[in-house]
Amino acid sequence: MPPFEIEDIDALKQFTGRELPPTDWFVLSQERIQQFADTTEDRQWTHVDASRASRDSPYGGTIAHGFLTLSLISYFSAQAIDVRRGVGMRINYGLNRVRFPAAVRAGSSIRARFALASVQESPQFVDVVFSVMIDCQGTEKPCCVAEWIVRYYRA
Repeated sequence: MPPFEIEDIDALKQFTGRELPPTDWFVLSQERIQQFADTTEDRQWTHVDASRASRDSPYGGTIAHGFLTLSLISYFSAQAIDVRRGVGMRINYGLNRVRFPAAVRAGSSIRARFALASVQESPQFVDVVFSVMIDCQGTEKPCCVAEWIVRYYRA
């Protein structure tokens, strides 16, 4: 799905409170989970030992790291929103709150839903707080819920 287009940086404020269309589904493969484990040195058996996870885990198999799911917010945001003009640079400014209500089993598909929670303008930049929900296909609860702050510097 193409991103929701906002004409320019000054128009962001008028979309406060609006939920954007959901992103496309993305498969979290065991290979990607292993790569994340290797990168972060977090090789807990629940993520990387399929045999043990199928035997000892309440999920019946390996699961993705919560931080892997969280790290995909930037990827998903490019699918969700495009500010067409007036942005010189966009940076991840931080997070206010993060929760992982449900696990993501290896091989599951996830997608994100963004809403513009607040917009704060200044002469040099615009800070946007997005409410982000990452859904896992086939589960009732979201697998990640976060308040994400993005700073859009003016061009």
